[in-house]
Amino acid sequence: MSTITTHILDTARGTPAKDVEIMLFRQCDQGWQTIGSGITDSDGRVKELCKDFPNLSAGTYKIHFDTKTYFLANGETLFYPYAEVVFTIDKSDQHYHIPLLLSPFSYSTYRGS
Repeated sequence: MSTITTHILDTARGTPAKDVEIMLFRQCDQGWQTIGSGITDSDGRVKELCKDFPNLSAGTYKIHFDTKTYFLANGETLFYPYAEVVFTIDKSDQHYHIPLLLSPFSYSTYRGS
């Protein structure tokens, strides 16, 4: 059984990014199917991102981060209205942690643990 988690750190502020809407999608024949969503807590995390789909199979997935709302709420200059990370699950029994390091003019991601 695979699980997907994420965590957002605002590297410009040095704090977790709170109140960021996140949506999780799985690629299918018809395009992208929404399989999870939530808003980050005070630690920059969404608990149970894919609670309605606990058994994720191999395939291509995408996490959409609504950075526009976050930056505007914090009075920041907006350059990236959203960030999307597309990744592949190739082994259905692993945990996949997809963190986002965020600042007003850049973002990066990696496969965490």
